[in-house]
Amino acid sequence: MLHVSDVDVSYGDIRVLWSVSIDVSEGEVVALIGPNGAGKSTLLMTIMGVLRMNRGTITFKTLLLNRMPTHRIVEQGICIVPEGKGLFPDMTVLENLDMGAFLPRARVEKTRTIEWIYEILPVLRDRGRQLAGSLSGGEQQMLAIARTLMLRPTLLLLDEITLGLSPKLVKEVFSVVQQISRAGVGLLIVEQNVFMALKFATRGYVIENGRIGKQGDASSLLNDNSIKSAYLGKA
Repeated sequence: MLHVSDVDVSYGDIRVLWSVSIDVSEGEVVALIGPNGAGKSTLLMTIMGVLRMNRGTITFKTLLLNRMPTHRIVEQGICIVPEGKGLFPDMTVLENLDMGAFLPRARVEKTRTIEWIYEILPVLRDRGRQLAGSLSGGEQQMLAIARTLMLRPTLLLLDEITLGLSPKLVKEVFSVVQQISRAGVGLLIVEQNVFMALKFATRGYVIENGRIGKQGDASSLLNDNSIKSAYLGKA
C-alpha cells in the first residue's frame, strides 16, 4: 500500500535521511523505532508532504506522492496523529470530533464514524460536552486519535502517541491501536516505547542516524540482542 524508496531528506545543508526505504501493506501494523533525532518524525512529515525530499519516491497504492500537497495526501486516505496532540482545548470533545470530519466523504459518514469511535473509546461518549483542555493526558491522547479517525483513513501514522503517559495508559492506548488495526486500517507507528510498539506490530524497522539499520518481523526484532541492549535495557 505505502512504498517509500531510497528517500533522502535535508534541513538546509544538513542531511537527515539517507536512502530510507520502508513498506506498509494494507491493514498491516509496522513499527519504526530508533533513538531521539534518528529521523523518525522527519520520515512521517515527508510522507505527509510537509517536508520535501531531495531524492527518492513515495507511492501510496498507485499514486506518486512526491510533489503532492498535504491536503491531497489526506484526501487519498493517509492521516497522522502528530506528537503533541494538537487539539482545540477550548472546544468540547464532540466539537473536536466534528472538526476532524472536514472532508466531504467524512462528513457523509460522520454519525456512523462517531458511533464506531464510541465503541472503541467509550470514555469519549461520557466526555462529549467536556472541554478538550480539561481532559486528562490520556483522555486527550485518545481524543487526538479519535479526531483523526473521523477522516476514515486507510493508513494512519502515529507519532509518539504514548509520550508522557503512565504504563497503565500506555497499555490502554495500544489496546485502541489494536482495535483500529482489526478494523482494517494500516498503521505506521513511531514510538519510543520499543517493547509495546514491537509487541503490537507485525513488522518493524530500526532507524539510526537517518539510515535503516535493521528490519524484519516484530518478534525477531524483539529477540534481537542488540535491540534488547540498546532499547529494552537488557543485555
